[in-house]
Amino acid sequence: MGTKNPGRATGTVTQQLIEAHLLSGRMEPGEEIALRVDQTLTQDATGTLVMQELEALGLDRVRTEVSVQYVDHNILQTDERNAEDHTFLRSAARRYGVWYSKPGNGVSHPTHMQHFGIPGKTLAGSDSHTCAGGSLGMLALGTGGLEVALAMAGRPLHITMPHIWGIRLVGELPPWVSAKDVILELLRRHDVRSGVHRVLEYHGPGLASLTAMDRHVIANMGAELGATTTVFPSDDAVHRFLHSVGRGDDFTELLPRPGAVYDLTDEIDLSALRPLIARPTSPGNVVRVSEVAGEPVGQAVIGSSANPGLRDFAMSAAMVKGRQTAAGVSLDINPASREILQDMTRSGATFDLIAAGARVHQSGCLGCIGMGQAPAAGRNSLRTFPRNFPGRSGTEDDAVWLCSPETAAASALTGVITDPRDWAAQYEVAPPDLRLPDRPAVNDAMLEAPLPPEEAARVGLERGPNISVLPDFDALPDTVEGPVLLKAGDNVSTDEISPAGARALPYRSNIPKLSDFTFTRIDATYPQRAADVGSGGHFVVAGENYGQGSSREHAAITPRHLGLRAVIAKSYARIHWQNLANFGVLALEFDDPDDHDRIRGDDRLRLSGLHAALAPDADAGTALHLTNTTRGEEYAVHHSLSQRQRTAVLAGGIIPALTRDALG
Repeated sequence: MGTKNPGRATGTVTQQLIEAHLLSGRMEPGEEIALRVDQTLTQDATGTLVMQELEALGLDRVRTEVSVQYVDHNILQTDERNAEDHTFLRSAARRYGVWYSKPGNGVSHPTHMQHFGIPGKTLAGSDSHTCAGGSLGMLALGTGGLEVALAMAGRPLHITMPHIWGIRLVGELPPWVSAKDVILELLRRHDVRSGVHRVLEYHGPGLASLTAMDRHVIANMGAELGATTTVFPSDDAVHRFLHSVGRGDDFTELLPRPGAVYDLTDEIDLSALRPLIARPTSPGNVVRVSEVAGEPVGQAVIGSSANPGLRDFAMSAAMVKGRQTAAGVSLDINPASREILQDMTRSGATFDLIAAGARVHQSGCLGCIGMGQAPAAGRNSLRTFPRNFPGRSGTEDDAVWLCSPETAAASALTGVITDPRDWAAQYEVAPPDLRLPDRPAVNDAMLEAPLPPEEAARVGLERGPNISVLPDFDALPDTVEGPVLLKAGDNVSTDEISPAGARALPYRSNIPKLSDFTFTRIDATYPQRAADVGSGGHFVVAGENYGQGSSREHAAITPRHLGLRAVIAKSYARIHWQNLANFGVLALEFDDPDDHDRIRGDDRLRLSGLHAALAPDADAGTALHLTNTTRGEEYAVHHSLSQRQRTAVLAGGIIPALTRDALG
């Protein structure tokens, strides 16, 4: 978990960013703080709900410095539903004063980094990988869509003040090892729960050899450790990047102060790293590539927000140039942006990839979110993606491995998982001398600027038949009693609560229809059983790190739509815990984690005295007692909700609380 410092963090870049944006609260770990938000980012898989929330809030025009709506997830148009979402999103962007990035323009995170990212600014995004913006020295926070909608409306973003985990980098990466191996090494050491309520802040002499886009790779997958965000300093590497894309004037130096101290510390010697790979089902299941070499490969996919840089595609192209992918292997290329595709084509990399047998797809997320490129069942798929949760690829019986572009390309050529160092030695291949352009392509033709206020006010929202309105949720009763409709173990992901993939994703704007997919990856009978129980309410019981992964608030809304009133778990992932409170679902934790094992599916539970226990003036540590009426047992449980969150849960969610002026 890193070495703890007996003192308190001081002088870090993270603290400087928080200090500059702090509106209320104390900068003490565990305290709720409120931050001013400069920029927001939404994408199409979560953005339709954000726009519906802006409508419910009665917003006239966004109040941030910059807000951008990207269309990068649901761009596989097999029928009219995704196209309807795009039309709705464009109309909402025009109505509310938001930039609009057209379908196929690029993945939100690297595109935002190139066009809008500014050191020293705060960025709130309705995508958990918004933390990639920390590569530029931003405080970039992935959060639920409603939190982003509130920020767009000029309200503060509330988070729990994190501990600051200093990761010191020394040395330089050896040949055939790249930035993806850095973050995989951190996951290998610490697994997927280690970063909860922590910011990962990188520092040290090893930074000098990492480009801004290398840092993007590392920052992006801080989400896989559950971290609040990742922060890099804004230094010469950031200056070079901004200058290269024509925005040198946006540079501001932001470095740790002399003698900066971190709450926890760790060190990575870059020169000692070796190619790493995450085995199927968890980004934390990391081993050396050499340990699994020889496993057969059916697919290799290069791209996504976790490896979006021109360098990653150029490296892959250089490795396969003049060669042919192995028989039975599909090599898929997802350019991260239209501009990167332009640079790949100008340099000849696109030709080299196509000649080697690669398939070049649209600029977007695609296979990362299970929207196309689904692998064959049971066949190993190597991906440069950030996540490999079961079924996320769009194939129920998938076997997805996470690795670097070097490992993916070498394995595509050999047909088996291959350490790129071994491949290079066998074929006497020297590390490629990549000559990337000093001035990469800059193309803003697919970015639509916000309309002037008077023109925007005349725009109406274009809502197709697949786009619902935000559901109304009732207040929390004083007593909740009902069955346990789902009993789950550790590390349940939001992909398992509200699935990705081409079957479910087109219904992201239609909560009643999307609800039919809720928990079906764990229990296909859940939606019908919830409907049978009805509005009386039911419970979900889970283990550690409940709700890890994507920020999608659908994973809170659809169970709530089906009658979920409370979750009792051993612990929660940060964003999902916030989302549950935002939509009136009570998130409780066992005092004794062993009590989890005493409850069985279909046991009936009862919580009473909720209004007194959650009252704004109640002691934050007020005990709650959970009664198992089936077994005649009682369990001690508690919550970690702030006064603001308790008010929201009692009202049935943030929007009902605001409607009743309960939050001020």
